[in-house]
Amino acid sequence: MSIFDVLTLLCGLALFLYGMDVMGKALKKSAGKKLKVILNHLTSSPLKGFLFGLGVTAVIQSSSAMTVMVVGFVNSGTMLLSQAVGVIMGANVGTAVTAWLTGLAGIGGAETVSGLLEWLKPSAWMPILALIGICLTMFAKKDKNKNIGTILMGFAILMVGMETMSGAVSGLKESESFQSILIMFNNPILGVLAGTVLTAIVQSSSASVGILQSLTTTGAITYGAAIPIIMGQNIGTCITALISSLNAGKNGKRAALIHLYFNIIGVVVLLGAFSLVDLFLNFAFVDTAIDMWGVALVHTVFKLLSVLIMAPFTKQLEKLAVISVRGSAKETDEYANLLDDRFLDTPEVALERSHQIARQMAKISIFSLQNAIGMLDSYDEKTASEIREIEEKVDSYEDMLGSYLVKLSARSLTTSESHEVTKLLHLIGDFERISDHALNLVESAEEIKAKNITFSAEAKNELASLKSAVLDILSMTENAYIENDIALAMKVEPLEQVVDYLKDHIRLQHILRLQNSKCTIEHGFVLSDILTNLERVSDHCSNIAGCLVEMSAKNALDLHGYLRGIKKSGEDFEQLYKEYMRKYTIQSTEEHA
Repeated sequence: MSIFDVLTLLCGLALFLYGMDVMGKALKKSAGKKLKVILNHLTSSPLKGFLFGLGVTAVIQSSSAMTVMVVGFVNSGTMLLSQAVGVIMGANVGTAVTAWLTGLAGIGGAETVSGLLEWLKPSAWMPILALIGICLTMFAKKDKNKNIGTILMGFAILMVGMETMSGAVSGLKESESFQSILIMFNNPILGVLAGTVLTAIVQSSSASVGILQSLTTTGAITYGAAIPIIMGQNIGTCITALISSLNAGKNGKRAALIHLYFNIIGVVVLLGAFSLVDLFLNFAFVDTAIDMWGVALVHTVFKLLSVLIMAPFTKQLEKLAVISVRGSAKETDEYANLLDDRFLDTPEVALERSHQIARQMAKISIFSLQNAIGMLDSYDEKTASEIREIEEKVDSYEDMLGSYLVKLSARSLTTSESHEVTKLLHLIGDFERISDHALNLVESAEEIKAKNITFSAEAKNELASLKSAVLDILSMTENAYIENDIALAMKVEPLEQVVDYLKDHIRLQHILRLQNSKCTIEHGFVLSDILTNLERVSDHCSNIAGCLVEMSAKNALDLHGYLRGIKKSGEDFEQLYKEYMRKYTIQSTEEHA
């Protein structure tokens, strides 16, 4: 084997790995929404978990990617550790699909030169797939069709790499030194170690199985040598999930260990049983040369037998992982673990987790503002402390989610996914500011108590109307976002205009009372702070509603344009504005005006 053959082999390997990466990413992007729906319906049934792992892994063609996601799901509390066992078993079987696809490269020979079998050769249909793929990638307008094109291109590159590797090593079948090296792998332990190390290096059992399949074209690899290597490859594929779990919580680490233990136990039991039976029966096929289809068959049979052996012992497998990583699995904040970097490669899942955090931000921010408004009439130390704690939590959520969304935006996203990221980045800023205003109102309430300030009956009545309007707009905004109710979001802006009017009206009435010596400047400072905070809260509600409306129309975010447009929208805006004005009219202040 010359240096040029080695370079060709490396080139083929590079094409194979790149094609697998391109195809896998495109498949995950296409399957993102379905993956989210399936996951939401996942139950504790081991069979459903198995089918889930099998189906998703067969689609994305990577058990490593699937188990990394499982680690993320378990770490975030989205999936129970008991559910993870079945999913991991399914993932192990699902990755066998790739071996059968790459086995297509082994079709050929004089017996298949003519007839229908000729069309099964990659050299016959791969150019067609590549042509379709590049046309869809370059000229399709829909993201879905572009993804299909990318999948086809990735698969074409993968198969070209497979054929290139096979061609590069074809000369080894005449090499005595190569054959002598392969004799070493007839030792089962060395074979398992070789498969484990190779897979750990490339971090993909599909890739290492593809390499082994390409080597079978030499005709020098027997079933006896290939079986231990294939079993070792299943242990080596665990390295990716183990690395991924290093920064995970205890349950995340346990999920990665379940994957490792499942494969190690399967190898020990099956290889031990096979070697023992072979010792007495002397299987004739052990010394027979294995081909690509043989590798795919052994790979699949091993995985299926491992599942059959381990299926009755899922509870024990879970306990073994718990014993290995001791300690409580409880987390201090269930939302803090939702944003896992492992989901960044599956944007739909990452966005759903981000929305969960944002919904929690909306709920607790608005809850704290509602309580703060109530404290203007009756100050309570415990409630004030809770509002301060909420403000700190909302700040931490904003920092955490903002950083996560920035990382997500750097990934390859569809247009709709990019819009969702933009929307969330705007929304979380407004939710955080609402919690800030809640804290400001607490400080105003503390000042009212400390200075024993009492507003006049007119001022109390005016503030009651304004507070009622702000509580209404808060509730409306929260429901619009939580329920994604665009019709409700459209009703926010007219009420925000009424809040602006009420603020100016109350301020004017205060000046009149000040001129008539009915109140003091000190009262005015506190009142001004309250009015400013309540009015700014309504502004943030307007921003949130505008963001929801604009992004629902799949437009670029233009809040100023939205506000100009809705004010000119005619009868609907005017009718709502008049209704809100009648509802929040300050009767007593108008009588004193």
